[in-house]
Amino acid sequence: MLIASSALPTDQMEVKFTKKSIVKAFNLLPEHHHKLITLSNLDLLSGRFPVTYLYFYHRPSINNLSSTVESLKSSLAETLSYYYPFAGRITEDPDTSEPIIICDNTGALLVEAQANIPLRKLDLYNINDSLQGKLVSIDPNFPLQVQVTHYTCGGVSMTFTFDHALGDASAFGKFLSSWSQVARKMPLSCIPDHGRNLRPRLAPTYHPCLDQTFVKCTLEEIRNIPKTNILLKRLYYVDASSINKLQSLACADGNKRTKIEAFSAYIWKVMVTAIDKSHAKCKMGWLVDGRGRLNGSMSNYIGNVLSVAIEEASIVEIKQGSISEIANNVHEAISKVANEAHFLDLIDWIECHKPGLMLPKVVLGRGGPALVLSSGHRFPVAELDFGLGSPVLGTVSSIIEKSGVGYMNQRPSARSDGSWIVSAIIWPELAAALESDSVFQPLCASHLQI
Repeated sequence: MLIASSALPTDQMEVKFTKKSIVKAFNLLPEHHHKLITLSNLDLLSGRFPVTYLYFYHRPSINNLSSTVESLKSSLAETLSYYYPFAGRITEDPDTSEPIIICDNTGALLVEAQANIPLRKLDLYNINDSLQGKLVSIDPNFPLQVQVTHYTCGGVSMTFTFDHALGDASAFGKFLSSWSQVARKMPLSCIPDHGRNLRPRLAPTYHPCLDQTFVKCTLEEIRNIPKTNILLKRLYYVDASSINKLQSLACADGNKRTKIEAFSAYIWKVMVTAIDKSHAKCKMGWLVDGRGRLNGSMSNYIGNVLSVAIEEASIVEIKQGSISEIANNVHEAISKVANEAHFLDLIDWIECHKPGLMLPKVVLGRGGPALVLSSGHRFPVAELDFGLGSPVLGTVSSIIEKSGVGYMNQRPSARSDGSWIVSAIIWPELAAALESDSVFQPLCASHLQI
C-alpha cells in the first residue's frame, strides 16, 4: 500500500473552530417566504442521509482571509435567494409523517476553522479520520452546512454538507455551480425549478420486480442498520491510461461500452475475490438519474430523481467471465432502469407504499454482499471557483458511521486530463484486493500536484 510519505497521522492534525455564522437568503421574494414544499415520491427514497462534498484550493491568490470569507457569505446569501429551500428547515408533516421543507429562511450554517498543517500533509487516502469533527461540522438544525478551513500553507478546503431531502447529486451540482457563478459575478447557467412535480399516475401501477429491489422502512431502521465491516472510507486516483485500457477490454467483442461499464466490470471481478467463501452470489448496483428519461424539461429540476439498477450474479460466473462479458451484463442491467417506464413505475410503487421512507434493500444490508457505484462524470469539479481559483481536488465523501452496502463514487479529477478520483466506502478485504493492482492508487498530495 503506497501512501505519500509526507502525510501526517491524523491524530497530529488539529483543527480550531474560529467562527460560526448563519447566512440567510438575500432579498427573498415574499411568495417564497414560509412556503411549504412537500417532497416528491422519489425524494422519499433518499433515506435522509447527509451528503458531503470536499474541495481543496491550493494557495489561492487572496490577500485577506477574513474578507474572502465575507465575500463567500455574500455570494452564498445571493445564491440562497434562488435556492431558497436550502435556507429552510426540514421537519415532519404531522399528517403524513413524511419530511417537508419549510422555507422560512432559517439560513445556512457557515463554519470557519484553522488547521495546524499544510494541505500536503493531509492524509487524503484515509480521509475519514480527517473529516468527522475536523473538516465537516454537522448541526441537524441546518439542511445546508459549509465549513471553510484554512491551512498553514495558505491553502483552503471547503466542505458542503446537504440533507438528502434537498436533492441529489445533480441538484447539489447545480447549486454549487450557481454559487460559483454568483461569486465571480457571472450570469447563472441554471434557473432552479423547485416544483417537485413528480406525481403518481391516477391509477398507480408498477412492475412486481420493484418489490425485489426496494423496501419500505422507518428512520429508526435506517439508523439501526446492522453492523458490518464496511467501515473503510478511502480516496483513490485512477489515471486515464488505466480507464482507457479497461474500456478497450470491455469493447473487445465489438460492443461499444462506456468507461463506467468497463470500470464496473473490473470492480466486480476484483470484488468477488474479496467476499467470504460462504457466499455463492453477490450484487452490484448503479445509481441512475431520471432526468432526461422522464418527459418534460427536467435539466434544472431541484430534488431527487434517482433510482438504482441492481444485478446479481454468481461468484463463479464473475470470476470466469471476461471484462467484455461482464460489461455487457452491466449495460443490460442499467438499461432496464434508464427509461421512462421504470421511473413512472417507481413513483407509483412509492405511492402504493406510503406513508414512510423507502430504500433499496441493499442499502439496508439485505440480500448478501453488494457494492453500488455512482458516476459523477457531470458533477462540476475544476470549474468550482468561488474566488479562490480552481480546486486541486473535488470529491464526495460520507460521514455516515454504518453502511449495509459498499459504495463508490467516480468523478473527474481537477487535472482535467481524463483521470478520475474515486471515493469509496468498502470492507478491508476489498481495499486490499483493489490496492494489489495498479488501477486504484491511494490518493496522495503528488496526484494533486501540491
